[in-house]
Amino acid sequence: MKRLQQAALASDYALKQTAFMCNNIGPRLSGSPQAARAVEYVAAEMRKLGLEVKLEKVMVPHWVRGVETGELTQFPGMAPGTTQKIILTALGGSVATPAGGITAPVVVVNNYDELNALGEAKIKGKIVLYNVKFDEQLAAQGNGLDAYGQAVAYRGGGASAAARLGAVAALNRSAGGKAYRLPHTGGMGYAEGVNKIPAASVTAEDAETIAHLAAQGEVKLKLVLTPQTLPDAESANVIADLKGSEFPDQIVIVSGHLDSWDLGTGALDDAAGVAVAMQVANLCKQLGLKPKRTIRVIAWMNEENGLRGGTTYFQNQRNNLANHIAAIESDLGAGHPTGFSAFVKPQAVPMLQPIANLLQSSGAGLLRIADGPVEADISPLQQAGVPGLAPIQDNRTYFDYHHTPADTFDKIVPRELAENAAVMAVLAYAIASLPEPLPR
Repeated sequence: MKRLQQAALASDYALKQTAFMCNNIGPRLSGSPQAARAVEYVAAEMRKLGLEVKLEKVMVPHWVRGVETGELTQFPGMAPGTTQKIILTALGGSVATPAGGITAPVVVVNNYDELNALGEAKIKGKIVLYNVKFDEQLAAQGNGLDAYGQAVAYRGGGASAAARLGAVAALNRSAGGKAYRLPHTGGMGYAEGVNKIPAASVTAEDAETIAHLAAQGEVKLKLVLTPQTLPDAESANVIADLKGSEFPDQIVIVSGHLDSWDLGTGALDDAAGVAVAMQVANLCKQLGLKPKRTIRVIAWMNEENGLRGGTTYFQNQRNNLANHIAAIESDLGAGHPTGFSAFVKPQAVPMLQPIANLLQSSGAGLLRIADGPVEADISPLQQAGVPGLAPIQDNRTYFDYHHTPADTFDKIVPRELAENAAVMAVLAYAIASLPEPLPR
């Protein structure tokens, strides 16, 4: 384990893989040519290492963004004959506006209670803006995921809540930190039986501007969105096995998701996670290490707008879950890891503590027992009893870039990416080499 840790910290393999996925391939939204290229690339890289590789067919949503513009056409104090540009981006899965766009008054609310208190009389025919602020102080204290969870509820369900009251479109203040006038995209959904209305995310600055003006009088906005939802496309999870020397049928998964949103190049979310999973296999081969159990590298497809990769794998492995010893995933960026979270039985702690103790030398010695599944793609496995683990990453700035045009390779800190690779490599090899499997 020590050799793996040291080799990971000294290697630039994961960094080079991240760079290629981001800079050479680019954005990898499910159904896109870049997503297909990324599948081919990761499969080829794993074959170079001598792993047994297969592509698991996954039918994925194929949503294409199109044009997206917003402008204020009426507001108090405006100069005659002018408009004011609003920076926004369509939410994944949104329907389109009519070709000529929608122009309607904006109603600003701060939560669902305010929306419902206004009722249909004041919402019908309007565009609703959820001006829900991302709690940057909470994120700055290391609780970025909690801050995100509070804000993202309005991205996911805001359109249907507004449509129930007759709204013609819904906007949400970007679910993310820092005010760089960057819109944060992300997936949204429509409730059954509710009219589907266009949905977009506006920058924090523009949300503030609209709220300021709306407090003075009527504000009208023209919104143009032209996304398309095409028929589901065929894609794949990349599955690559480093066969175990004693128990080849028993599996320890290391993974990240290969798809990304289309605004940036998905460096933090989640090329870095795929790259550190690939590094586990690379290091084992490089050092001549042969785990007792099979280490399975998985590059999941479609985490961002459907989770089809994770659910397809679970369905295909439903009769083989007993042979899944653990599932590890990295999907919270590439910040310095302080240790790892584990969704396991309390009896597993004495088995995992020596691993945490070894990782202490690179500042990653914290073992945190999670009270629910860690990471999305492996969540179906965890809910069925498979132990789940994930690096605990510094996420204080992660949501500044998450789902924005700024999620690019330059945000990767090489040393911190290597530290993440060390955590995953040591964790996977140790669990794969335990005398007994982790308790279920």
